[in-house]
Amino acid sequence: MPLDLVQEAWEKSATEHVDMAVQCQLSSHDGGEHYGLFSDTGEYGTATWLRWRERAEAELVALPDCPVVATGSDGEACCLFDGHAEHHTWEAVKNARS
Repeated sequence: MPLDLVQEAWEKSATEHVDMAVQCQLSSHDGGEHYGLFSDTGEYGTATWLRWRERAEAELVALPDCPVVATGSDGEACCLFDGHAEHHTWEAVKNARS
């Protein structure tokens, strides 16, 4: 991860922890944009994400949390950002177990 992005994230982060080994959090996909959760912004319902494409520079973006909650008694919330492609996080876990 480029050190200038780490410094920028640290300045914007509400926590003291900045993950330097960010991985794409989206369901398995080929190409396109990748998104890795970077840190909490401290602002309710928003997080800092690292966005990148193959062979392109990464950038930090503040994105609102996905508002979708699973149906059923557990009501698990999606841990991705609003408007993400593919599955919600609980669907991806369920599909991986099948």
